[in-house]
This record gives sequence, C-alpha cells and structure tokens, in this order.
Amino acid sequence: MNSGMEDVPASGNAGTPRESAVASAHNPHDGQLAFVLHSYPFKETSLIVELFTRDFGRVAVIAKGARRPKSALRGMLLAFQPLLVSWSGKGELHTLVRAERHGRYQSLRGLPLICGFYLNELLIKLLARHDAHERLFDTYGRTLVALVAQEEPGATLRTFEKNLLSELGYAVLLDRDVSSHPIAAERRYTYVLERGPVCASDDAAVNGVELIGQTLIDIQADVYSSAITQQQSKVLMRTLINHYLGDQVLHTRRLLRDLQEL
Repeated sequence: MNSGMEDVPASGNAGTPRESAVASAHNPHDGQLAFVLHSYPFKETSLIVELFTRDFGRVAVIAKGARRPKSALRGMLLAFQPLLVSWSGKGELHTLVRAERHGRYQSLRGLPLICGFYLNELLIKLLARHDAHERLFDTYGRTLVALVAQEEPGATLRTFEKNLLSELGYAVLLDRDVSSHPIAAERRYTYVLERGPVCASDDAAVNGVELIGQTLIDIQADVYSSAITQQQSKVLMRTLINHYLGDQVLHTRRLLRDLQEL
C-alpha cells in the first residue's frame, strides 16, 4: 500500500518557506510538542502511535511507512524522546505528517525505565483523547528528566501521581480533613475515597487508608524523606489510582512487582 506519504521525511521543508508558513496557518496540528506514549505495528510497514501532545492532549496517529528500513521516521518515534510533530485528518485516528527531535532523549534504564513506562500507561488509561493538559505535559517532561538521575524514584512518582489526579479533577485533599479542620501532624486519619481525611477519633468505623497527619503534610509539600511518609503515600496513591482506573490493569505495576519477587 502506498498513499504517497509512506516515507515522509522526519524533518525538512514541505515546499518553500512561504508555502510552509501558509500550511501552518491552516493546520493547527503543525509543529506540536509531543512525546510517544505507545506504538504498535499497523499493516505491513506502518505504526499506530499514541502521542501525548501539549496543546491537544492524547492523540492517536498512523505513521505510514515508519517500519520501512529507509524511513526517516524509523528510530524517531521513541518513548521519552521530545518531538515536534504534525498531523492531519479528523476523527479519532489521524495521519502523522512530520516528526522531528526537539530536545534531549531521556535514556532510562533499569527501574527508572519501568517507572517511565508506568507514567505512560497511566496517561493512556486515565486521559481522554483530545483533552489538553498543558501543565501535566510540562510535569511529565520534568519527571522524565528527574528519573534519569534516580535509583530510588518513589518520591518523583508520588509527585507525578498527585499532579495527575489533580489535573483529572480528583485532587487529593491534604491540608484539611473532611470537617475542614487543618491537618495535625500527630493525629491519625483514615483517607476515605471520594471524601478525604477523616480523623480517626471522629469515626472509627470508616474504611480507607490509615495514615498520620504528617504524611498528608509531607505529600502536600512533596517531601518524602521520612520512611513512614514513603510507605503511607505509596499505599494512598495506589489506592486512589486503582479506584479511578476501575477494572483496568496496570501491566507495568505487575511487571515491577514480579521483578521485585525474583
């Protein structure tokens, strides 16, 4: 199959500078900042690619001819590589017109690599298509940079998870309890889904995640130096994310658990 776009150059001009400027003016999807979240083969030579773009959120595109040996797109559509992309078409599945590198590739290895794929899987399963999240896009880029230098990425993941939930409209209540009383560091609380922290002395029968006030204060400030905060924040975020995922399974989380059991 050859539609004339099977080997679109990854960079370069499509006509004269004036023609390119005119085309850009008519195509809002031209020159968009993006990351690849996931890709898989499509037909003989192409790929379907899930992109996370700054201005349009999660977008699915067909990269025609990307698997051909001489395609300029081959080796370009990598996870964790900042890109400038252009696409055309309407509906759920678009056609990738151009892609070029735009910044440093974040080379993740070992545990940080699995964590990077965990971020991607969260975005795929929790973000609706064509729903822009500019702040989350910037946070994602900073998180990848932070993961490169970290052997223990727990604090970075907790910060990202907190920001993700906030962007989705599920902000974690951290500075006060459900009765609007300020969180006290020494008190014990139960974090109840869809409600927030309940002081343990107020209602001993509620179901939720048990933690101390200092953990909530630390999460609010993105401070994870305490071993108790590390453990309790992990349980809290996992519980919240599982709740909003519903029946969806995070394969990267299962992979990480299997590796830790080896």
